[in-house]
Order: sequence, then C-alpha cells, then structure tokens
Amino acid sequence: MKINRSYLILALSVSAVLWGTFGARAVSLVKNPVKNIVLVHGAFADGSSWSKVIPLLQAKGYNVIAVQNPLSSLADDVAATKRAVAQADGPVVLVGHSWAGMAVSEAGNDPKVVALVYISALVPKKGQSASDTTEGYPTAPGSAEVKKDAEGYLTLSRKGFDEDFVPELSAVDRGIAYATQGPWNSAALSEKVLDPAWQSKPSWLIADANDRMVPPQYEKDIAKVIHAKLTVLASGHVPMLSMPERVAAVIIDAATYQTH
Repeated sequence: MKINRSYLILALSVSAVLWGTFGARAVSLVKNPVKNIVLVHGAFADGSSWSKVIPLLQAKGYNVIAVQNPLSSLADDVAATKRAVAQADGPVVLVGHSWAGMAVSEAGNDPKVVALVYISALVPKKGQSASDTTEGYPTAPGSAEVKKDAEGYLTLSRKGFDEDFVPELSAVDRGIAYATQGPWNSAALSEKVLDPAWQSKPSWLIADANDRMVPPQYEKDIAKVIHAKLTVLASGHVPMLSMPERVAAVIIDAATYQTH
C-alpha cells in the first residue's frame, strides 16, 4: 500500500505540535506532583480532628496545612480556608469534613485548588445552604444532642459525642474530641454556596455507613450527583480519627491522580 508522502509529513508535523503542547505538560505534571494538602474541619471540631491523618501524609512528603475554622459564618470559614490555600507553594488538594464541605465547595474555586475531597460532608448543589443539602432525608440521630446558646451558637452534648459523633473511639479520645469542639454559629446554616467548585474540579468522597450526624444515604447519593470517586467506610462520622489510614489513602489518591 502506497502512503502519500505529503500526508505522512503532515501527520508527523501535527504529532510534533501535539506533543509540544500536551506532552510537555504531562511531563511537567509528573515532575511537579501535587504536594500541598489543606485540611478543613467541620462543626463541633477543630484542627486536631486531623491529628491522626497529618503524620501519615507528612510521612509521604506532603506539605499539610490544617485550617482552624472560626465557625462563625460560612463566609468566615471560606476566608480562613482561602488564607491556607494562599500559604501553599503550588497546587492544592482541598479536603473538607462534614460542615466544611460547604466551605471547600466555595473556596475550591481558587485556581490553585486542583481536586476536592469530601469526608462525611454536606455538599451543596448550586445555590444551596447547609440546611438545604439533606432536605428529604431522615433526621440524623445526633441532631437531638445539638444545643443552642443565647447567642445562637450550637454545641454537641457529651452524650452526643459518645453515641453519635465519635462512638468508635476510646473513652479518652472521645473526651478529647468533646473538650476541643468548636461552637458553631447557627446563622451559618442559611448561607448559600452559589457556585460550588465540584462543578469544575475532580472530586473524591468518603461516605460512612454508620454515620449518625449526616444521613449515610445522602452521602452516597450526593457522590453520584457530583460524579465523585466514592469510598464507603464502615465508620462513624469522623473516620479521620477512627480509620486514618483509609482516609489518608483517599487523599493521596486525589493528589497522585493529578500526575496522570
């Protein structure tokens, strides 16, 4: 079979151009993998909720920043998350637990964020508030142990921590989680995310089969909506403390995916 010499030259030229455009970029990604992980805690918690995951990520060479959310409003938590992203030198995988699913969905629009990881999270659709996210699902058992003070801040009772928030942890670790909880401004529940970042960023999601704070079925359903890579764990609401190795593995998967 004869091959037209002109067509062959044209094909080789196009291949060279495509390699120059896309191949060089692929090599660049491999040489510069994502090394920055920003961890964002949810309500009734603080940055120490990542204490078992952080050393696992650091041991793999990742630069890890754990945000300390004020939990005073969605806007304030988004601002705290954006400051952490700004500190990172290079691309970021942004991880949000529970309520922080709202914050990372907003802050994740930052161009430095290349992937999102949701853990036991409230994940807003376009224009939703936190209160909107689980509408139509059964009320989570832990909700009964949420108390509001005179200023509108919410805390979780010790019974709620022991039975609903971190029931699989030791008594000592449950006590630490209870003592370090962050009061959450109830006004934040009505703040909306207008343009969630999962619409344009690849996402991973960890759902908890035994979650008593967010409906487990909601977690599985929202993973389909946002086209997230889903991992279901036989854990309660805070798998970062009960199954840190599994959580770290999902985060690392999100970071290494970016080098493919």
